Amino acid sequence: MLVNTVTNPTTTSTESISSAKPPLKHSVLPWILQFLSPYRTKVVAAIVFLFIGSLAWLSLGQGVRLMVDEGFIADNAGRLNEIMLFIIAITAISGTAVFCRFYLMTWLGERVSADIRLQVYNHLLSLSPAFFATQRTGEVISRFTADSTLLQSVVGSSLSMALRSSVTVIGGIVMMAFTSVKLTALVLLAVPLVLGPVIFFGRKVRTLSRKSQDRVGDLGAYIDETLHEIHTVQAYTHESKDRQLFADRVEAVMDVAKGRIMYRALLISTVMFLSIAAIAFVTWIGAQDVMSGSITGGELSAFMFYAVMVAGAVATISEVFSEIQRASGAAERLIELVKTPIDIPEQVTPNQVVLPVKGLLSFDNVCFAYPSDLEQDVIRQLSMSITPGERVALVGPSGAGKSTLFELMMRFYQPKQGRILLDGIDISTLALADLRQQYALVPQESVIFAMNVLDNVRYGRLDASDEEVKQACIAAKADEFIREFTDGYSTYLGERGVRLSGGQKQRIAIARAILADRPILLLDEATSALDAISEIKVKQALDSLMAKRTTVIIAHRLATVINADRIFVIDKGQLIASGTHNELMASNELYREFASLQLLMDNEPS
Repeated sequence: MLVNTVTNPTTTSTESISSAKPPLKHSVLPWILQFLSPYRTKVVAAIVFLFIGSLAWLSLGQGVRLMVDEGFIADNAGRLNEIMLFIIAITAISGTAVFCRFYLMTWLGERVSADIRLQVYNHLLSLSPAFFATQRTGEVISRFTADSTLLQSVVGSSLSMALRSSVTVIGGIVMMAFTSVKLTALVLLAVPLVLGPVIFFGRKVRTLSRKSQDRVGDLGAYIDETLHEIHTVQAYTHESKDRQLFADRVEAVMDVAKGRIMYRALLISTVMFLSIAAIAFVTWIGAQDVMSGSITGGELSAFMFYAVMVAGAVATISEVFSEIQRASGAAERLIELVKTPIDIPEQVTPNQVVLPVKGLLSFDNVCFAYPSDLEQDVIRQLSMSITPGERVALVGPSGAGKSTLFELMMRFYQPKQGRILLDGIDISTLALADLRQQYALVPQESVIFAMNVLDNVRYGRLDASDEEVKQACIAAKADEFIREFTDGYSTYLGERGVRLSGGQKQRIAIARAILADRPILLLDEATSALDAISEIKVKQALDSLMAKRTTVIIAHRLATVINADRIFVIDKGQLIASGTHNELMASNELYREFASLQLLMDNEPS
C-alpha cells in the first residue's frame, strides 16, 4: 500500500529539508544575478540614477565650503544667495534621482521575488511524490512566502541602500582627500577597525538567519498540519497539547532570533561607535590645523560634512550588510529547493505513444522499494499482464502493495528492477505527460480543489465545454445534488471540498474521470464512500464507463471483485494467485479468507 506521509501533529520531530541533513552552502549572489539579468536595462538605469543622486549629495559639501568661506567669512550676501540657489538646484536633482532609483529598485525587487517563486514552483511540480513523502508542506510554503519576501526586501531596498552608501563612502573619501590629504589619511587608518566587526558579526548573522528561517518553516508546517486536521484535533480535545507544542516552536524561533538580533545590534553599534570616535578624533586634529592656518574654516566644514556622510554611509552599510546576510540564509533555502534533483527524469528523446492506445499493461519481474527504505522491497518479482478492455481487481491485505502498483503504472516512482509495459512499450521510455494522459484516476480519498464545480470536473480535460462537464456529472450521478446548490455548477466547493459529503466528493471525482475519457481507468475502490443508493447509481455509471476501457480496481468489497473479469491476489508485494472469483474460492486460501470476511461485512446491517 502507499506509504502514509501524514505527520502526527503531536510529534516534536521536524523532518524537513532543513533538518534532515546539514545545510549546504550555495553561491547566492550569482543565483540572484541570473534573475536580474533579463532586466539589465532597468538595473543599469537604477545604477545611473543611484550615481547621479549620490554625486549630487556629495557636491553639497562644496556648497558648505563656499557658504562658509565666500559667504559667512567674506560677509558677501549676494554670493551667499547664489550659493543657496546652487544648493537648492543640487537638492532637486538628487531628489529626482532618488525617486527614479527607488521606483526601479523596488520594481526589480518585486519582479525578482515573483520570478523566484515561479522557478521554485515550476521545479516542485517536476518532483515525484517521493520528495513530498519526506517533506512537510508548511515548511515548503514557508520558503515560498517568508524567504522570497525577505529576498524581495533586500533586492528592492537593502541592496540599493548598500550600493548608494558604497558610492557615498568612496566619493566622500575622494572629496575629503581634495580637502585635506592629512586628515583623510587619519580617517583611512580607522577603516580596518570598522571592517573587522562587519566581517565577524556578519558571518554570525548569516548563520543564525538561516537557522531562524528554518525554525519559522517548522512553525509554518505545524500550523498547516493542525489547522488542516482541525476536526481531529478538536474531536480528541487535543487543543491544550497543540497550544503547548506550538508555543514550544514559537519559543524556538525566538531563541534563534535573540542570537541573531544580538549579533546584529553589536554589529551596528560597534560600527557606529568606531566611526563617530574616528570622526571626533580627526575633527580635533582639524581644529588644530584651522587655528594654525593650515586649512580654512570652510575647508574643515566641508571635510566634516563629508566625514559625517561617510560615517553615516558606513553605518548604513553595516546595518544593510547584516540584512543581506540574513537574506543569504533565506536564499540558500530557496536554492536547495531549486537544486533538488528530479528523481523521475524525462527522456531526451522519448518514444511516442501509438494512438489509439489499446490498454495492454504488462509487469515484467518488477521489484520496488520506497526511497526512504531501499532495503525493504514493497513489490517483489511481480509479473502479470492485463489485456486491452479487461476489468481486473487487485485484492489483498492492507500493505500488500496494491496502491504502490498504481504509483508505478503512472511512473510516480521508478522500479528497482524489471519493466512495466504499455502496449508493449517500456513506460520508462515515454514522456511523462504522454504516459499519464492515458490514465484516469479515481482515488479512494477523492481530491477536491478550492474551485467551483465546473473547474473541478474540468480538471480532467481543460478544453471541455460546460455542456460536456454537465454530461459527465449526469453520468456520474452528481448532477442531481449539484442542481440543488444555489449557484449550481458555479458553486465554490471550498478548500478540499469542505462543502461536500464523502459520497458527493467521490461522484465529482468520478465525473472528472468520465470527462477525461482516457483508455485506462485506475479505481481505488471508487464507491467506498457512497451510501447504498448512491453506490448503485455510481456503479451503473462506472459499468458503462468501464465497458470500453482497460480497468484496474483496487477492491475491498466483494461486490466489486465478483464483477471483475479477473482477480489478482497480492500479498507482501508478490502475486499469489489470479483467476475468477469462483476459481479462487476453490483454489486459494488467502482469497477465501478475504472473501469470507468481506461477505460477512457486506451482509451486516447498516
